[in-house]
Parts: sequence; structure tokens; C-alpha cells
Amino acid sequence: MMMMMMMMIRTITRRRYFLMGLRGGFASSTATAASQSQSPTATAEVASVDDEEEDVDPAASSSSLAKAVTPTILQPRVVVYDGVCHLCHRGVKWVIQADKHRKIKFCCLQSQTADPYLRFCGVDRQDVLARFLFVEGPGLYHQGSTAALRVLSYLPLPYSALSTLMLLPTPLRDAVYDYVAKRRYHWLGKSQHCLVLQDKRLLERFIDREELMMDRD
Repeated sequence: MMMMMMMMIRTITRRRYFLMGLRGGFASSTATAASQSQSPTATAEVASVDDEEEDVDPAASSSSLAKAVTPTILQPRVVVYDGVCHLCHRGVKWVIQADKHRKIKFCCLQSQTADPYLRFCGVDRQDVLARFLFVEGPGLYHQGSTAALRVLSYLPLPYSALSTLMLLPTPLRDAVYDYVAKRRYHWLGKSQHCLVLQDKRLLERFIDREELMMDRD
């Protein structure tokens, strides 16, 4: 993800686009169809996600270990990304190293923990495979280049200054993002399992770490 954005920035620079200034703070008050949509059921606090029927068989409550660790309360500032993508994993590692204040959390798209976030945003796994998802807060989420720039805005300087690229037209940003995303497997390949399991030092920043560890065991 972040690696995609680094490549996007270099491509835009070659097209003679240049922006100056440091982060002045952004308010995502205007939503676009290309980058975000707002959940109609969003409340003042992050919503509780519960699609279960009222008449639940008590025996079904312990049907699987994975289900036991699936969250019912959504957390803010969560990146849901393709956990088997090598390019995406490099981007996640970069963000974790730069995020000294530990504002951003992560979740592998391949885990069941991601399901409530997908339902909340009204997207499916194929959508997120194409453009990763950043759930910023109640009723506020982004995908693609906008998601990457919103993540950058939470990082300390000088990284947050890159979020000024939001001033560029969304179609231009997403076109570069999509070009890289469609070729990421060809360039760096993919794994059979979430790559974060190869570096357990990163797991503490993952909301699905318990599920990932149980799946591995």
C-alpha cells in the first residue's frame, strides 16, 4: 500500500506535478464516489456490528475458534489490506516504523476479523483486493489512493506532508494506484499465508493477531 503510494508519487513527479507546503490538517467533509462512501447506519460512536439472528442456538456460540476472536465493536483507524501481497506487506512495515505514536492499526483481508469492517463499509473482498480499505472513524472510510494519503496524514512529519497530494484530482491519483495494484503480484509475488506471521514483532499492531496465531497453530 504505502510502497504503491511511493511509486505513485514518483510517477506524478515525472508528469511535472509539484506541490509545496506542510500538512495543514485535513477534514474529510466531502465524499466522492471514487474514494469513499458513508454508511447510512453510522452513529456518533463506532457502530457495533452484529448480524446474528435473535434465536441463536447456545451450542453454536462456540462453533469455531476464529469466530470467538471476531470483534463485535469496530475500532477506528484500521487498515484492511491484502495480507498475502509482498508489496502491501512492505508498505505496512514502513507505516509501522514511521508511526511512532501508534495511531494506525491493521487487519489482514484474509482473516474473519475483517468481515465486520467490510460489512460496515458495504464492500466485499474483491473490492479490497483492488483497493485497500482504511476505516478512519464512524461512517468514514476510504479506498485506494485516498486511503493511502489519509493514512499518511496520521504519521509524524515529514511523512504527513505527503498527504498534501490529496489536492491532486482523485481520478489521476487512483489511475496511478490502480496501475501499480494490478501488477503487484507480477512484480513481487504473493504468499499462501498472511506475511505478518513471518515477523511477529509487527503482530501487536494487528487487531486480528489472535486469529492469525490460532490459524498458524
